[in-house]
Amino acid sequence: MRNRLLSALALAGLLVFPPEFPSHLNDPFAATFSIAAVDLENGDVGVAVQSKFPNVRPVVPWMEVGVGAIATQSFVNVSYGPRGLALMRNGANAEEALRILVRTDSAREVRQAGIVDARGNAASWTGSECFDWAGGRAGKNFGGKGTLVTGKGYAAQGNILVSRETVEAMARTFETTQGSLADRLLAALLAGGKAGGDKRGEQSAALVVKRKGAGYDGTTDDFIDISVYDHATPLQELERLYKLHKLFFFRSAPENLLPIDEKLCRELQALLKDKEYKGMAFYAGPINGVFDAATKKALQDFMGWENYDVRIRDDDKIDRQVLEDIRKNYAMWKQQKGKR
Repeated sequence: MRNRLLSALALAGLLVFPPEFPSHLNDPFAATFSIAAVDLENGDVGVAVQSKFPNVRPVVPWMEVGVGAIATQSFVNVSYGPRGLALMRNGANAEEALRILVRTDSAREVRQAGIVDARGNAASWTGSECFDWAGGRAGKNFGGKGTLVTGKGYAAQGNILVSRETVEAMARTFETTQGSLADRLLAALLAGGKAGGDKRGEQSAALVVKRKGAGYDGTTDDFIDISVYDHATPLQELERLYKLHKLFFFRSAPENLLPIDEKLCRELQALLKDKEYKGMAFYAGPINGVFDAATKKALQDFMGWENYDVRIRDDDKIDRQVLEDIRKNYAMWKQQKGKR
């Protein structure tokens, strides 16, 4: 079976490489810890990564819905991303894909990579020449330097770490955290940082998750794509940006919807009528607590103005998280106005 797979991939051009592989000294060096994982219930695939390297987003994480996710790091061979996805798309599981990538790489001993396929098979490789501490886990199984380890559900790995505890903390946290794949990936990454992380410090981070048809307008799979290019505390910044992303890009959960009663309607009408706030009045009617067509239109216009696009509604409800953000921003504006 494997020989047939290799032959098919060779014919497809997936195993063709330049005659001379470039020296690893010319490759980007991403001292990194990461976790790649899949949600078998809804098909989400994703990678969370932090590195002492600027702009880690276009280098380490690669993924495709229905195929899998890959993190490629240490002295990075970026082609592990697209080639690994192509291998899995053509029938290889995570272990087979990673073994092919490593076997065909003359600089394999300075590479590190984690792969998970859409069926939950996981594999992690750490070359024998990766800087200490370096190693990885694939599900419940651990592998040190010079080892390709396999398991289920996720691949967590890192190099130039304070200790093995960074990888163990990521794995432990991912396994025990409730919530979406993105929630679990971010929690795992934050736990890895708290457990020691990169011994050289922090610089950039990324959280990327793809979900079928979950892009902004439903035409792409780009569910979450958050990158911190260069920051003193990129993990904290990534956490902040994820909260922001959920507010502006996630659709309303049914349990978060509040009916706009008379009291709330009066509050909204007063805010929407305050011309000083945004330099224009969205609402021109009376403050009477009646959520009529004019009030609804004013609220919809205001929410579009403030970029709550995906949470705009055509009924008599408002998203609790949006309301909290509207109130917070309006209160801050009035406070600043009072200081002038």
